[in-house]
Amino acid sequence: MKTRFNTYDIICGVAELQKLVGWRVNQIYDVDNKTYLFRLQGTGAVEKVTLLIESGTRFHTTRFEWPKNVAPSGFSMKLRKHLKNKRLEKIQQLGADRIVDFQFGTGDAAYHVILELYDRGNLILTDSELTTLYILRPHTEGEHLRFAMREKYPVERAKQSSEGLKAEALEQLLENAKNGDNLRQILMPNLDCGPSVIEHVLLEQGLENRIIEKEKSSEDAQESEEKPEKGGKKQKKGRNQQTKVEQKPFDVANDLPLLQQAVKSAEDLLTEGASGKTKGYIVQVKEEKPTENGKVEFFFRNIEFHPYQFVQFKDFECATFESFMEAVDEFYSTQESQKIDMKTLQQEREALKKLSNVKNDHAKRLEELTKVQDEDRKKAELITSNQSLVDNAIRAVQSAIASQLSWPDIHELVKEAQANGDAVASSIKQLKLETNHISLILSDPYGENEDEDLDTPEVTVVDVDLALSAWANARRYYDLKRSAAQKEKKTVDASQKALKSAERKTQQTLKEVRTISNIVKARKVFWFEKFYWFISSENYLVIGGRDAQQNELIVKRYMRPKDIYVHAEIQGASSVIIRNPTGEEIPPKTLLEAGSMAISYSVAWDAKVVTNSYWVTSEQVSKTAPTGEYLATGSFMIRGKKNFLPSCHLIMGLSLLFKLEDSFIARHLGERKVRSIDDEPTDQDFKESDVANDLLSEPSDDSEATPVANMSEPSSNTDITAFPNTEVKIEHDTGRITVKSTSVNEENVENVDNESVLDKLLKNKPADEETTIIMAGPSRKKQVSAKKSKEEKARAAKQEAKAAEVAPVESEPKIPSQIKRGQKGKLKKIKQKYKDQDDEEREIRMMILKSSGKEKAQPNSEKVVEKSVALKEEPKQPKNAPPKNPIELDDADDAPAGGDVDILNSLTGQPAEGDELLFAIPVVAPYQALQNYKFKVKLTPGTGKRGKAAKLALNIFAKEKGCNTREKDLLKSIKEESLARNIPGKVKLSAPQLQKYHK
Repeated sequence: MKTRFNTYDIICGVAELQKLVGWRVNQIYDVDNKTYLFRLQGTGAVEKVTLLIESGTRFHTTRFEWPKNVAPSGFSMKLRKHLKNKRLEKIQQLGADRIVDFQFGTGDAAYHVILELYDRGNLILTDSELTTLYILRPHTEGEHLRFAMREKYPVERAKQSSEGLKAEALEQLLENAKNGDNLRQILMPNLDCGPSVIEHVLLEQGLENRIIEKEKSSEDAQESEEKPEKGGKKQKKGRNQQTKVEQKPFDVANDLPLLQQAVKSAEDLLTEGASGKTKGYIVQVKEEKPTENGKVEFFFRNIEFHPYQFVQFKDFECATFESFMEAVDEFYSTQESQKIDMKTLQQEREALKKLSNVKNDHAKRLEELTKVQDEDRKKAELITSNQSLVDNAIRAVQSAIASQLSWPDIHELVKEAQANGDAVASSIKQLKLETNHISLILSDPYGENEDEDLDTPEVTVVDVDLALSAWANARRYYDLKRSAAQKEKKTVDASQKALKSAERKTQQTLKEVRTISNIVKARKVFWFEKFYWFISSENYLVIGGRDAQQNELIVKRYMRPKDIYVHAEIQGASSVIIRNPTGEEIPPKTLLEAGSMAISYSVAWDAKVVTNSYWVTSEQVSKTAPTGEYLATGSFMIRGKKNFLPSCHLIMGLSLLFKLEDSFIARHLGERKVRSIDDEPTDQDFKESDVANDLLSEPSDDSEATPVANMSEPSSNTDITAFPNTEVKIEHDTGRITVKSTSVNEENVENVDNESVLDKLLKNKPADEETTIIMAGPSRKKQVSAKKSKEEKARAAKQEAKAAEVAPVESEPKIPSQIKRGQKGKLKKIKQKYKDQDDEEREIRMMILKSSGKEKAQPNSEKVVEKSVALKEEPKQPKNAPPKNPIELDDADDAPAGGDVDILNSLTGQPAEGDELLFAIPVVAPYQALQNYKFKVKLTPGTGKRGKAAKLALNIFAKEKGCNTREKDLLKSIKEESLARNIPGKVKLSAPQLQKYHK
């Protein structure tokens, strides 16, 4: 199988790529450490072309989306630095060597990318003077030639092209050739066209098997005459080998003109290749693909690619393309798919081979049973036809035994009788006295010989029991024959069942193999799968870095304005980004789930430590370090207030998301959405409401108002000793308060109630930061007393109207039949616990926790002061500190924000009956985000290995009653390593009836 470019491929490829000269470099990516993608944009054109370069192997344009490396390599960054936005000025082959020079820019600003396509290959970036700036594989050739940084690339080292082989030069080559050399060996170093072209032109002229044979001198002739005596066998072997390949000696008179014509044809092909108008051809072989019904299907496997249809491949299937670059792109792009097809073919062949073995085994058993029956019947008939002889032999041996002769004496007695010509003794073949048997030589006295030339009848050795008569021995063999016949019948019946079972299993195996092959081919790897990721309960994509490089990458490349950055101040915590395509406020449940993810992917998982995480906006995340400090890879500066989230348990879940066919996406819209107060309550809602009220339980009447510190803790690098001065600004459209704060001494606000604090806050106008303060009121009476009586009456009227329209969550449902199991007791406890709490107070408390879903706009006439304020947390900036700037994007995001929504909507964790599912994607997420998923298991810190847990989870999913055939096929196509790679660490897996799966 062809794996790299040869000389003729390089000539045709360089000529065809001349159309890209003048195009500008838009971006550079690396697929792996040897393969790089140059995205080029035409002058004044919207169209973009991707040029792929692989060290030592190939270069071509590509229309396929190749998987890019997670983070740009050092070489890729170096290429970007020097080549970005430069024009491709020249593409040329250095001499006749397998080296291609790509020149970007002109004059002193020119840079060269030199691609070596021989041996181990190499890729070198040089400046205009060919001084090496970066090299992929530094090495040394000989004592003086070094390929390394700051060394000049030796262009003169490249092999120079020859002017062609004239008639005289060709004759000189033939004269200087060694005895036994073939024409291909002679032409290869002297024609710069590659082995495929030489083989093609020699086949055209019928010279493919010519070798050089020179006349031998007298001494050589004498030596050759002596050699057969010493090494005749060796020479004979050589003659056999020559006969096998049918080599003929080169005849100068007849073959030289043909050879000259072949050389001219090769030169014409080189001229045609340099024109850049060659087509592309992929040579294919036909692979047989047997099926379960005995028919044979065919599968075409690519083996070589060429810019010309050579004669040596005339008997092969060939796919034709408009250009050589298209053929190369198709060849390399389908390699992975062809590997899958070959693996599928191998599995199918193994399944059919097993079925064939089962059939052959059963046929062999039946044949043996039939043979045993024939032998037993024949032995019984021989005993019957030789009844007197058998009885006499039995009596003779029994008489000897009755005479108490020893077994050796009986053997001697039989031998003496045989020597004397006794007919009975002569019929005894062997004495088996240890088993009370003798072997007799019997023949059919009434049968005719098949061979008339032989007078001796056909004989058979028959074992007879000395304890039985001749008739009894015959009856014994007839019984054995009947037993074998019954066994044959049972074997036939069992064979039919076994064959049907084997055929059914084979068909199932073939179906599964082909289904899995199709699923793997259809499987699209999404851009976010290279990170830790999940989809939140409200349909937000959440991604996290696996290491420092990925933490750097997701912030630089994938974090956008309005996105939320979530982190935890604990070692190893992942940088988590909540992608916000709509720009609206992120719901609190998603924030809590992202915080749980950040903590789980840290040392907290193995240490089983529960801690807090926090979130900030994208504008607060910066790579600019304070003066005199340095931020390492994956580290960022958080400026401003950190919004700390409540502590969460280390409970993750493992589940599956299914990719829907486009026509089935609409029926699953709204599965993951933001839940509001007006939504119908569920069990989970009651739990959240209970927790919210517990967290915000009222203090005693004699207690003063205190900030809820655990909801917004001070920054770890700043000691906050002041309560913020605040300027309150009421927004009439929402009824919320925006406050601007500066620090005030904490002692000035101690032992005062909320009204005096708000009065002081309203007086302090100057501010340098806009923040939010969370504060719990001491009692509802004090809050209401600060309002005007008119506003109080209006609010009370509104509450009554609202209560009449929508029943509060705490009340019991009106229809008892709608109450789910276990809810009645919960509702009763909740009603008893919060019986003194009215609707407004509950709404305020839920609003403080931000657990009431998406906020609704308040009427302009109503000015409700939201009881939430925030502690200032940004450290004071030094005078010489650099300005606060957001992270600059390293590169354009490969996944547009609008595309995220389309991708997420096409993935469902709740497949319905009749859905067309394309493939399944394993996902590890906080368990609360997987509540409504069809397949899920719970993961908590433990001692189990990740791979074992993943294997057990797949087994659990496949054995579930609701798992249909298509879902089982999709499960089989999932690799265990892809399922286990996102599990945080050593785990304990929990699922219903887990013990039976262990068994």
